[in-house]
Amino acid sequence: MRGLQLPLTQTQRVRLQRALEKLESLSAKANSDASVIIADSIPVNYEDAFLKGHGTTDLNGELVATVCGVVERVNKLVYVRSLRAKYKPEVGDIVIGRVVEVAPKRWRLEINFSQDAILMLSSMNMPDGIQRRRTALDELNMRTVFEENDVVCAEVRNFQNDGSLQLQARSQKYGKLEKGQLLTIDPYLVKRSKQHFHHLEKYGIDLILGRNGFIWIGEHVEARDSMIKDQVINSEQATSLQGQEQEQSYTPLETRQNICRIANAIRVLSTLGFRVDAEVIMETVSLSISLNIDIHEMLGSEFHVLVAEREAERRSLSKRKR
Repeated sequence: MRGLQLPLTQTQRVRLQRALEKLESLSAKANSDASVIIADSIPVNYEDAFLKGHGTTDLNGELVATVCGVVERVNKLVYVRSLRAKYKPEVGDIVIGRVVEVAPKRWRLEINFSQDAILMLSSMNMPDGIQRRRTALDELNMRTVFEENDVVCAEVRNFQNDGSLQLQARSQKYGKLEKGQLLTIDPYLVKRSKQHFHHLEKYGIDLILGRNGFIWIGEHVEARDSMIKDQVINSEQATSLQGQEQEQSYTPLETRQNICRIANAIRVLSTLGFRVDAEVIMETVSLSISLNIDIHEMLGSEFHVLVAEREAERRSLSKRKR
C-alpha cells in the first residue's frame, strides 16, 4: 500500500486498502498507459515518426521504460517523467529556497536541485524600492536583506551554460518569508498552475506552493509598497526600525494553530501520495475540523484512512458528474 509505514489496526488496514484500490481503479480507467515501471512496454504508433526521450529505450523493436514514472507526450517526443526524483526546474517556476551562502553580488540558495541556485543582487527588488544600479554600498549591506538560513521565495529566471540556475525576485510578492513553517514534500505532488500564491482569508494564512517541493505556510503579510517610505531615512535607521517592529510584533496563538493544522494536512496528503493544491488542502483541513480532530491527532493512522476514503469518494463523484 504505497509503502506506507503507519501503525494500522486490521480494520484500518482493510479500509485503507479498499480506498487505495478504488483510487487505482479510477486512475487506471482514466489513463491505462500513464504509469509505467522499469521494462514496461510503452504503446506508440510505429507508423508515425516519434522521438525517444528520457527514461525510454528501444528493446527488440519495442519502446521500453527504463525508469518508474509517468509517460509524457509532447508532440512527437515520448518520455517518462520519474516521480520520486530531484526537482527539475523550468523557466518561470515559483520556488522556495534556503540561503546557504552570501557571496559577492549574489546569494546561493538550496532549492532541492542538483546544484545550488543563484540569486543575483541585480535580480531583486532593493529595500528602498527604487529601480537603480547596484552600488558598492548595496553589496556591503547584502546581509541586511538575506543572510544564511533565511527562507526566500523567488522565480526561476534562466539556466547558465554550466547547468546552474539563476533566480529573480523583482516583485513585491517575492522575498524573505517569516513567521511560518517550511515543509518539504516530493516535487511531483505539486503541479504547475496559474496560481501558486494563496491567501487563506478564513484562517489568516499565506500558502505558497513551490514547484520544487518546498511549501510555505505562514502568517498573512500585506504587500507593502516600499516607494511610500520616506526617502530621507538612511539604511541604518531603517534597519533599526525594522528590528524594533519585529520585536514588538508576534504571531497570535490562533494563527499558529492554523499554521500547524494546515501543515499537518499537507503532511497527510504527502504521506498518502496525493496531489497537493489549495483546494485539496482546505478540504482536508475542513474534514479535521468537522470531526473535531485535534492538530496532533491529524498525524495518526485513523485520519490517514479517513482522508484516503474521502479522496476516493470525491474522485468517484467527480467522475459520475462527467
